[in-house]
Amino acid sequence: MPEKLTLVIGNKNYSSWSLRPWLLMRQMGIPFEEILIPLYRPETKERILRYSPSGKVPALREGDRVVWESLAIAEYLAEMFPRMNLWPEDPAARALARSISSEMHAGFHALRSALPMNIRRPPAPVAMSEAARADALRVQAIWRECRARYGGMGPFLFGRFSIADAMYAPVVFRFFNYSVDRDEVALAYQETIFALPAVQEWVAAAKTEPWMIAASER
Repeated sequence: MPEKLTLVIGNKNYSSWSLRPWLLMRQMGIPFEEILIPLYRPETKERILRYSPSGKVPALREGDRVVWESLAIAEYLAEMFPRMNLWPEDPAARALARSISSEMHAGFHALRSALPMNIRRPPAPVAMSEAARADALRVQAIWRECRARYGGMGPFLFGRFSIADAMYAPVVFRFFNYSVDRDEVALAYQETIFALPAVQEWVAAAKTEPWMIAASER
């Protein structure tokens, strides 16, 4: 039996990287203790360093082990709970899911910069650079490809919920809160993600948080 899992996260309103493993664990029924550390406060770095040498969130602790970075946490959980099939079972689907998840982890910097996650923000458009618009189009192309291949197996990117959905869920919020132009596939996928009880739980908590990060308010 694995030891107790502790997930250290940042503000639910703003921390897209925290949402990814949190949603994966909650959606798949993996029990864990949550520790939330508000970001960009004088004590933030010191508090996070108690749990992770990176000084950043998220971080997952299992006994003396610590795993940081959202995708590394997801991979660790996939190894810990192999029967949950956190990645798609089919090898071709799994290869694509890993590729698009890694692309999300390493890329889309212009989109992140232009549209910081802010769940409380009333939907309204903002000016976007060509690079940010290109990122948004690339994300939607990924979603179209996945849904075209695997849409007959369920409503998520690969039919069943997987790590890939957890990795892209924050982008659904970004598109919604900044009124980004979306095609029918993206709008349907938004409905699928927003309907998840775990997502609704996260949103409800985000809307009650007292903290504000000025740099993420647009």
